[in-house]
Amino acid sequence: MDIVAQMTKEELREMIETIIEEKLLELFGDPDEGLPIRKTIRERLLRQKEAVAKGERGEPFEEVIRRLGLE
Repeated sequence: MDIVAQMTKEELREMIETIIEEKLLELFGDPDEGLPIRKTIRERLLRQKEAVAKGERGEPFEEVIRRLGLE
């Protein structure tokens, strides 16, 4: 068990984000759950996933945090 006083700022942030996300999903659920995905959307998402995996698309999380001044 982690003690909050011994956590880094990043560890605390991650813990809070996780708790908030879990609670929101618990309260509201996924509004798109069970809905079909159009073929064109699915294909686009798969292309984006491949591009991110190859490093052709996306931005590292750490860079976003720095750029937004959230450090």
